[in-house]
Amino acid sequence: MFENRSVMIEKFISWPLRRLADQRAELLREQQRALRRALSLPGVAQAALDTKVGTAPHDVVFELGTLRLLHYRRSTPPVHPEPVLFCYALINRPYILDLQPDKSVVRRYLDAGFDVYLIDWGVPSHEDRGLKLDDYVCRFMAGVVDFILAQHRCERLHLLGYCMGGTMSVLFAALYPERVATLTLLAAPIDFDVRESLLNIWTQPKYFDVDALVDAHGNCPAWFLQLCFSSTKPIQNLVEKHLGFFEQMDDPRFVTNYFAMERWVNDNIPVAGETFRQFVRDLYQENQLVRGTFHIGAERIDLRRIACPLLLLTAKNDHLVSPASTYGLNRCVSSVDVKEMMIDAGHVGLVVSSKAHKTFWPEATQWLARRTRSAETLPATE
Repeated sequence: MFENRSVMIEKFISWPLRRLADQRAELLREQQRALRRALSLPGVAQAALDTKVGTAPHDVVFELGTLRLLHYRRSTPPVHPEPVLFCYALINRPYILDLQPDKSVVRRYLDAGFDVYLIDWGVPSHEDRGLKLDDYVCRFMAGVVDFILAQHRCERLHLLGYCMGGTMSVLFAALYPERVATLTLLAAPIDFDVRESLLNIWTQPKYFDVDALVDAHGNCPAWFLQLCFSSTKPIQNLVEKHLGFFEQMDDPRFVTNYFAMERWVNDNIPVAGETFRQFVRDLYQENQLVRGTFHIGAERIDLRRIACPLLLLTAKNDHLVSPASTYGLNRCVSSVDVKEMMIDAGHVGLVVSSKAHKTFWPEATQWLARRTRSAETLPATE
């Protein structure tokens, strides 16, 4: 009995001592980390200046209005005769597809043996406020595709569209199916009746008067788009990511990745007013594309004209474009060779996360390689 009492007294005395020792050790570790963060400040400031984006070597080979067409250089001849064209959104800058050397979708397709082009839409001026989707699809995209096909002396190319650029790629493929060998969509909004994204709710007529915005500003302002996107995940965008940066600012690799993403996230550009009006009113609010009532000029967009192989790439945690919105294309097209791929990531993580570049994009590039004229011995379907 006395022995048990002694053990209890010993535990009673030793427990707070051990607890105190653990707290002191934790305090020491935190002090050391704080010191490392403080000592890293000059390097952090230098990284903010030195971090480069969009570094894959390229040439500007075609220009039309504010548009520039980038052709990426290869050190070896392409393996596949049909080139690849990336069509990014009219919002933000397209170098998200070539953010850093180890996080570059462009480089993945170059490594897979393709000749790669990317559309840089440029920045619309106030004089461009009257541009419509008709102009972007039938004049700008069509001009780019004609140029590329003439350069390669081929009849078709592989078209890859990301986000809003995916929607525009679908419009182009429906209007000019003979020019598109395959269509790859990255988190592309197609079925706008899906209500899994705040954007689909906020753009409804009872909440948002798109006519008032465009009539007042001419173009949709960059600051407005930035505010909308940051407000979809306010805690993460305005608090958590900055706290995470503070916690890991002594990690040079993390700091470089952070500044690369911050540069892109804050590099917003306006959208031509009439294009923005058309996209919100006809697509977000009226869902005309999948309902078969959307028109480019006088021509109705018939999605059944799309019969080429189709690859739909989505992100499980996408807060801007629900996977269901992209997959809504399936019931509207004539394509029989259709593959869906989803990654456990967000809208941007789909193209820049380490996980995506380790497994997701190698599989996507292989899918395309199997559907080129140089791969006739490979199976046409998975």
